[in-house]
Amino acid sequence: MSLTRQPGEPQAPMPGNDSHKPISDDGRLIQRLQSGDLDALGLLYDRHRLPVFRTALAIIHDQDAAEDILQEVFLRLHTYVHRVDTSLPLSPWLYRITVNLSYTYVTRRNKWRVPLEDFVDQLIGPAKYNPEPVSERHDDIRVMQKAIDTLAFSQRVVIVLYYLNDLSLQEIAEILGVPVGTVKSRLHYGRENLRKHLEGGATAAEVQYEFT
Repeated sequence: MSLTRQPGEPQAPMPGNDSHKPISDDGRLIQRLQSGDLDALGLLYDRHRLPVFRTALAIIHDQDAAEDILQEVFLRLHTYVHRVDTSLPLSPWLYRITVNLSYTYVTRRNKWRVPLEDFVDQLIGPAKYNPEPVSERHDDIRVMQKAIDTLAFSQRVVIVLYYLNDLSLQEIAEILGVPVGTVKSRLHYGRENLRKHLEGGATAAEVQYEFT
């Protein structure tokens, strides 16, 4: 992944004239919402609900709570819409709120009940294309899930944003409000900790391919 990739990044404004900043589709919907058009909120919800929900679910592993976080994210968007800069991409703002709400949930509940098969399936990479028996795949998922659950929250968040949401290190740094070097460190130690928990099993070799 390139550290310079910035999907959706607005073009540089013309010198001395911020009014010439291009406005994205999301930006126009935000402007409508700022004017009281609730239909715009519905359109934004339809556009962004899946990545927000998947991010929350990947972090907290509780489907009902992830649904609650999804609703709360867009409630906060409605409440604080006048603080949103329409010249900037909306996704980082939504991810930041999602991560903050997920952190609050984890610190309060500190347990996970629903296995996130889609996220684990992506983490084990090429193994998902192997014609393994279903029982063996479920065993792999359980092993990976246990390994992910052992990660510190800060490492788990970076793993989720990097692998599930396909964000660059720079984008993750901006969402979390930390230096890129900190993101690199958390990603490195998160992967190393996953390796340690998977050493000695068949799944370890699969993860080694993906994380090398």
